[in-house]
Amino acid sequence: MKPLAGLRILEFAGLAPAPFAAMMLADHGAEVVRIERAGWAPPIPPDKDILRRGRAEILTLDLKAEADAARARDLACSADGLIEGFRPGVMERLGLGPDLLCRDNPRLVYGRMTGWGQEGPLAGAAGHDINYIALAGNLHGYGRADGKPTPPLNAVGDFGGGGMLLAFAMLAGILSARATGKGSVIDCAMVDGAALLAAQTWSLLAAGMWKDERGANLLDGGAAFYDSYECADGKFIAVGALEPQFFAALAGKLNLSVPQNDPGLRDRLSELFRTRPRDQWCALLEGSDACVAPVLSMAEAPAHPHNAARGTFIEADGLVQPAPAPRFSQRVEDDPAG
Repeated sequence: MKPLAGLRILEFAGLAPAPFAAMMLADHGAEVVRIERAGWAPPIPPDKDILRRGRAEILTLDLKAEADAARARDLACSADGLIEGFRPGVMERLGLGPDLLCRDNPRLVYGRMTGWGQEGPLAGAAGHDINYIALAGNLHGYGRADGKPTPPLNAVGDFGGGGMLLAFAMLAGILSARATGKGSVIDCAMVDGAALLAAQTWSLLAAGMWKDERGANLLDGGAAFYDSYECADGKFIAVGALEPQFFAALAGKLNLSVPQNDPGLRDRLSELFRTRPRDQWCALLEGSDACVAPVLSMAEAPAHPHNAARGTFIEADGLVQPAPAPRFSQRVEDDPAG
């Protein structure tokens, strides 16, 4: 049995972070009923949208129609949690706001996913991942020292600081509701979540171990022993030999005589890695304490032996996609014989 079996979640379809949270809950056994708005044209074709997977039921409702709004309200009465990702005030205008639905169902955990949050000067403004991580201070640190800020796709705001944080919050709220009989309303803002993901960086800054600039630090490409390098075939290798013992393993494999913090290390590694194709370097270095991995494309990643052995990617409904994560071991039943 999956760990979230028995949970019932009502999801109002949206973009990126909210369906990602619902997908995570469904992946681990929650019964997720998804409501899609009548006339809504999703940006990704439904048969290609991995974020829709695992739903127990998908309904199409016109939430501006009284009968359909009433049906959504009835569904919320039997739900443990609700997820919505509209701008502040939209659900209230539809007659589906938390005041009403939490009165109907006092144990309901009402999860609200937005970029700027339910309150604050920007609460009603439009925005996307790049805007939220910019305001949180994250984007300033992404990129090369001599270049402009570079967004890391939409991983930090939408998914890490948004959907994943909301999934955690929903479970925390549901646990509390089961203990107290009282639900809660979750204000999950991507600007807050992006800031939270940088907690360690803020610690390093406070300790004088981080410069508030791009490409000048241990983990942002500022260190030659924590960077990517082009190989002879134009593909790249990722080096993460942070600790002295791991750098020693790398140096031993490469016959390097340059010390770890030598200013000439980057040039030496760049020169060296260009002498062989990527996969030849992998044959020498991968799986050792040198902390080296190939930089794989999306086309390559599912076939890598480690990913294949773990089932990190699966094929379902004709789509290659990331498998549910994390993993839970099967509980061993007590032996009735003793």
